[in-house]
Amino acid sequence: MKRIITILFVILALPEAFAQSSEVFTSDEGAIRGYDPVAYFREGKPLKGKKEFSTLWNGAQWSFSSKQNLETFKSNPEKYAPQYGGYCAFGTSEGHKAPTQADAFTIVNDKLYLNYNKDVRTEWTKNQKEHIQKADKIGQPLRNNRPLRRI
Repeated sequence: MKRIITILFVILALPEAFAQSSEVFTSDEGAIRGYDPVAYFREGKPLKGKKEFSTLWNGAQWSFSSKQNLETFKSNPEKYAPQYGGYCAFGTSEGHKAPTQADAFTIVNDKLYLNYNKDVRTEWTKNQKEHIQKADKIGQPLRNNRPLRRI
């Protein structure tokens, strides 16, 4: 019985382990759960992207709510991509990758930070500057100059 439980645990844990090893937080919907990273800056809120406005960057599919947002991202992806590949900013400061929720975001010094949920974001903001400094040392912000490809 212990062997079966161990096998089940390993099977259930493997997808999470592989998901967290990628440079960008992705789901079945693409990078950052299919949300438009440019919309955080332009609209001040998360907006779901559309498949017809998508591009491949840094090994992940990024979707956008409009063609204009897609073109804006393509002109300067490092500016709009969330820090730490879209993984939780607080988790990164603590040395681990954690998934994020679209509505748990903050823009600090023109950079997008995502958190696991709003409660974690609240904790993260208490010592935000310190957490950003720690996370920057541990998980350098996404700065990969791979060429963009339209998909």
